[in-house]
Formats: sequence, C-alpha cells, structure tokens
Amino acid sequence: MSRYDLSTVQWRKSSYSSGASDNCIEVSDNHPGVVPVRDSKSPHGPALVFPAAGWTAFVDAVKDRQLPTA
Repeated sequence: MSRYDLSTVQWRKSSYSSGASDNCIEVSDNHPGVVPVRDSKSPHGPALVFPAAGWTAFVDAVKDRQLPTA
C-alpha cells in the first residue's frame, strides 16, 4: 500500500508536452518534500513519487540538455 494517498490530488500536464504528442507526464504540486508523477495516457494507473530535490535536479538537467539523447 502506498503511503501517499493521491486519489484526490490535482494533476497538471508538463509544460514541455506538446499537444500532438502521446509522450506526456503529469505532476501534482504542493506535496511537502515530494513530487508525484504519472503517465497522462494512464490517469488511473500508478504514479511515481520522487523526492522534491531529486525531481528538481532532473528537471534542471533536462532544461540544460545535460542528459544523453540515445
């Protein structure tokens, strides 16, 4: 059982998701210390919960194009 109840949270689609793409994620804000993330194609599927500092570092690396592309 998850220690986070995400059944009533508000989700928002990533600002980096394009309207025509199926490769989208959604995040939920205002959770102290964590960032819930889910696949927008599967809104009733599982969500991953990342430590906020780790999520911020990941987003910064994506923005700065620091991750390998293939």
